[in-house]
Amino acid sequence: MRNKKNREPMPSGARKIFKVWTCIVIVCLMVSMMAVSAFAADEDPITVVNNLSDFMFGLVRAVGMIMLGFAVVQIGLSLKSHDPSQRANGFLTLAGGVVITFAKEILTLITG
Repeated sequence: MRNKKNREPMPSGARKIFKVWTCIVIVCLMVSMMAVSAFAADEDPITVVNNLSDFMFGLVRAVGMIMLGFAVVQIGLSLKSHDPSQRANGFLTLAGGVVITFAKEILTLITG
């Protein structure tokens, strides 16, 4: 059995070929894992667009909720440390989180 100390170093040409071969194998595995058959449903295209819109607005709402939580923590910390600039940033973040959270409802009110 050979130790790591007794191993001969790999020649640079063989090392390059090994790196290229490894990259090719990894890319082939990734492509084969991501290949998913998509079958068209008998749905109306407008329904598909509406479902995608609902999904995207759900993601936006989740980001808004995270911002609201961060804003509440920021305001609480600013009240504890008596820092007016942090308090202002907290209230601005809170306002932005509310707007982002209710973006779908605001757009529905605007467009009618």
